[in-house]
Amino acid sequence: MPHPNDPSLRSFIGVDPASDFPIQNLPYGVFSTAANPTPRVGVAIGDYVLDLWELEQDSRLDVGPLGVFSTPSLNAFMALGPKVWTKTRARISELLRADHPELRDNEELRKQALVPIRDARLHLPFAVSGYTDFYSSKEHATNVGVMFRGKDNALQPNWLHMPIAYNGRASTVVVSGTKVKRPRGQLKPPNVEAPSFGPCKRLDFELEMGVVVGQPSPMGGMLTEPQAEEMIFGFVLLNDWSARDIQQWEYVPLGPFLAKAFATSISPWVVTREALEPFRLNGPQQEPVPLDYLKQGKPQNYDLELDVSLRAAGANAPAGISRTNFKYMYWSSVQQLMHHASSGCAMNVGDLLGSGTISGPEKNQRGSLLEISWNGTEPIELPGGAKRSFLEDGDSLVMRGWCQGEGYRVGFGEVEGTILAPE
Repeated sequence: MPHPNDPSLRSFIGVDPASDFPIQNLPYGVFSTAANPTPRVGVAIGDYVLDLWELEQDSRLDVGPLGVFSTPSLNAFMALGPKVWTKTRARISELLRADHPELRDNEELRKQALVPIRDARLHLPFAVSGYTDFYSSKEHATNVGVMFRGKDNALQPNWLHMPIAYNGRASTVVVSGTKVKRPRGQLKPPNVEAPSFGPCKRLDFELEMGVVVGQPSPMGGMLTEPQAEEMIFGFVLLNDWSARDIQQWEYVPLGPFLAKAFATSISPWVVTREALEPFRLNGPQQEPVPLDYLKQGKPQNYDLELDVSLRAAGANAPAGISRTNFKYMYWSSVQQLMHHASSGCAMNVGDLLGSGTISGPEKNQRGSLLEISWNGTEPIELPGGAKRSFLEDGDSLVMRGWCQGEGYRVGFGEVEGTILAPE
């Protein structure tokens, strides 16, 4: 059987070469329809969702206990482990191949199992057990350090020795399309003596990738590189909305809290680690050499293009404001997971790890408005004459990501959020 990543594979479903969802991708999500409002698991293929619960009921898919794909999250499927993930993806690929008649020639099953994406409502794809946000782009950390501590003290002493992170809130991780209310909090600009309470005035986005942990690790243990890699089920686009003025006042001495707890948006499709295999590459050289428990023996970064566009409130069209690549990350997702577990911290099925803001070396590759506007001192100009240093009510932000293959792309769709005024 051809490998699901084979660039020559074609589906009997026509897929545009510019589509994010060719047969080489097969990302997982949770969807429902007006005709069947029960959320269930599906796979994106071209402009359709393949209903895996329909295939499971029809005995076309056998992953173990019946009903794994009838649930409103991917957690039960992820818990079955990497061997089942690989076997299932291969079987779905076989069913969708142009040269395989089983689904192609079964008109009744096709009508039941293939749903136009335009008719589907997409839900949060997995139940988030815990959420940790890292700070692993050297370019981003340097930019922020220069802004607030000066060029000679841009990186904190620990940054080059371990992946820095904080524990965020799983309760406010939401799926793309969920509107985000402007947060409220304590504000204390440098020129006033006492704080006040009110709406955030410096609302920002953070362009990130999210790692979806599909296997648990025991409390008290550690992870090797192969173990950590096998625990990663897949990746999502992630926007970690940030209230910069609330954060500025609250983060000393314990780091981000409410400034990052009000919303984190993720894409509805989880692209599997296996689908990204052809796009692996080495990340930046790490100097000093990491301690033994963080050393990597193989490439763990990905050549994954990322794009951010902003539609200002009242504008008719969005404008691109950033274009970067996941390959620039100094600390890889595998290193983040190894470090996370190194103290004996137990990891759970459904844990979400944010990569941290992804910025590149060029000005147009900055992954947050804090950097793009250089802390508000260099507002960006948008079509129609609008200017932005930070997000205003009614603004809509869209992030997209994809890996480009020969004649196909493995994409993530998009993660979108629109800012609402606080109540």
